[in-house]
Amino acid sequence: MSDQELIPAIVQDHKTGEVLMLAYMNEESLKRTKETGHTWFWSRSRQKYWKKGDTSGNLQVVKEMRYDCDDDTYLVLVEQIGGKACHTDNRSCFYRQMTPEEKDVADNPPRFSSDSFLDELDEVIVARKKERPDGSYTAELFNGGVDKIGAKVTEEAGEVVEAAQNESDERVVSEAADTVYHLMVLLAERGLSFKDVERKLESRHR
Repeated sequence: MSDQELIPAIVQDHKTGEVLMLAYMNEESLKRTKETGHTWFWSRSRQKYWKKGDTSGNLQVVKEMRYDCDDDTYLVLVEQIGGKACHTDNRSCFYRQMTPEEKDVADNPPRFSSDSFLDELDEVIVARKKERPDGSYTAELFNGGVDKIGAKVTEEAGEVVEAAQNESDERVVSEAADTVYHLMVLLAERGLSFKDVERKLESRHR
């Protein structure tokens, strides 16, 4: 599936007109959306279909669909179930306002990154924080608060270094994955997400 076959879909609250998110659809995801009455999109990075809110419970019930004058953008009017369209636990993905201190967008246009597995993982972590299901390791970490989560980040980071010194590449990658996961939980405990880290890294790169 190539990007040329994808059409951007703007998702908007059908009552208030609030813009909730932007994702991408193709013929099959559009078909699934029409058949189920819930939004389905195509993930460019994961190369798979995904139903919005399937893991978090923040589903989107489609009320109306429109397309623009050039027939190359969809507008999807929805009822947002759960009240959160963004994986950061905000209602809208567009919750950040550009400050006067930031550089002019005309001089420094933002680079748009595609959705990724980390976005999906962020969404799952936020859902575990909210629901605290029994038997969930992530929920157990949240129950322990910053001290418990922070201790795990420190422990896993040390294991990455140890693996890099003495063990195989596969082991290094495994320990790095553990570290990133626990770091994402720590960020979520503070109401942040990995996207915030991405933005900071990008701002330093400019």
